[in-house]
Amino acid sequence: NTNIFNDDCGVGLRVMARCKESPFSVCCYNFFPSPLFAELVPSIMSNMLNPDAIFSNNEMSLSDIEIYGFDYDYTLVFYSKHLHTLIFNAARDLLINEHRYPAEIRKYDYDPNFAIRGLHYDVHRALLMKIDAFHYIQLGTVYRGLSVVPDEEVIAMYDGSHVPLEQMSDFYGKSSQGNTMKQFMDIFSLPEMTLLSCVNEYFLKNNIDYEPVHLYKDVKDSIRDVHIKGIMYRAIEADIEKYICYAEQTRAVLAKLADHGKKMFLITNSPSSFVDKGMRFIVGKDWRDLFDVVIVQADKPNFFNDKRRPFRKVNERGVLLWDKIHKLQKGQIYKQGNLYEFLKLTGWRGSKVLYFGDHIYSDLADLTLKHGWRTGAIIPELRSEIKIMNTEKYIQTMTWLQTLTGLLEHMQVHRDPDSQMILEEWKKERKEMREMNRNFFNAQFGSLFRTDENPTYFLRRLSRFADIYMASLSCLLNYEPDYTFYPRRTPLQHELPGWSDQLCTGTFRIPFLQETVQVK
Repeated sequence: NTNIFNDDCGVGLRVMARCKESPFSVCCYNFFPSPLFAELVPSIMSNMLNPDAIFSNNEMSLSDIEIYGFDYDYTLVFYSKHLHTLIFNAARDLLINEHRYPAEIRKYDYDPNFAIRGLHYDVHRALLMKIDAFHYIQLGTVYRGLSVVPDEEVIAMYDGSHVPLEQMSDFYGKSSQGNTMKQFMDIFSLPEMTLLSCVNEYFLKNNIDYEPVHLYKDVKDSIRDVHIKGIMYRAIEADIEKYICYAEQTRAVLAKLADHGKKMFLITNSPSSFVDKGMRFIVGKDWRDLFDVVIVQADKPNFFNDKRRPFRKVNERGVLLWDKIHKLQKGQIYKQGNLYEFLKLTGWRGSKVLYFGDHIYSDLADLTLKHGWRTGAIIPELRSEIKIMNTEKYIQTMTWLQTLTGLLEHMQVHRDPDSQMILEEWKKERKEMREMNRNFFNAQFGSLFRTDENPTYFLRRLSRFADIYMASLSCLLNYEPDYTFYPRRTPLQHELPGWSDQLCTGTFRIPFLQETVQVK
């Protein structure tokens, strides 16, 4: 049996096994021996992660960076929680008014705690799920509507839990050309995932037969219309203080870069008047003086690939001019265009350019793969996840979870029934601990960055397309302009001793296992 022990020095966990013919016979293991356990958690907590740090996937020195580029939404500007509610409500109303969906779906409100970014959606089966870096579905995170799908049903549908490459989303996360999965990578997609789940839930609860593909398309179109019809833009412009936050931090970052003589440019998919009003609120009416080039309605990622679209100048009244562009002038705003013309007109090439964006595909992928720019990902969720990881409860849970994993690896060689019964109990407890760990971050889907053991598909793409990543641009204020970011050397699996080796030799300290008594 397994029980908690408590003494003057601390708390530990004791596993006692009494099996007549078992190698475990009268075997007592103390985990976190009390003197060491009393030191262990405080030792870990004294080395907490900094939520305002910048993390590196690839070595990069800021001394090499001469030009800084930025996306606008969720990069230069951050929005309050009210925005996703606005998008959800507006798209829900469009479904009812323009796509003739039942008015009863109006009873569903936006739940900011339901979905996380990076999830996949099976368009044909109407299932929202979390997938790891190896294309495996994390069981327990598959949702039909607002209800979790039993593991047995998931395994039956997918003939296991692996999603073949040809069914996964395409390069930009879209479901196209036979791909049945859509990956939601944009922060703006959180209301879309929630709305899809709510409408699915309504149809299922009311036994209404429907085509999942049509539902997906209608919700996608409604979310798109909230943007292109100007519903979201007008609402933000009408009450900018309600929706925009962290203005002073963005202003400080831009001022610091300008003081050090760095060139700056802005490439965004948002419209001119919307960006102008937002930047006036964040920086001031002279915000364009900070940027050498400003491009709006760029239509990323097409901007990075389509060589045919020329730039158009936008005048002070927002009118598009027809004259040919021979030079991108400071203080002017340009629309559309393409990166190849941009490079020709500016001469800004290669690794001296660092571009920041929140969308790993639309903002960063093409730049790092095709053009050799350095890239920085803005991941707002990072700050809250690190704060959770710094809590004592999380540290205790993860340490014990790793200990259970080590026990299972070390003891699995014992094949007698009694030993196997104990191992099954440990597997059950390990599963419960994994569920507890998931709930620390999000009750439905867990962490943005990890499944039970593996990195998520989101993190795999982040690691490939971003040289550095951080919670917000304000993190740059913590570093000098010549700072070099060094990625931590992460040991490969063959560079680490196995759990069984560590258990036998006692070479590992976190988690620590000490066999205190064994009588055979």
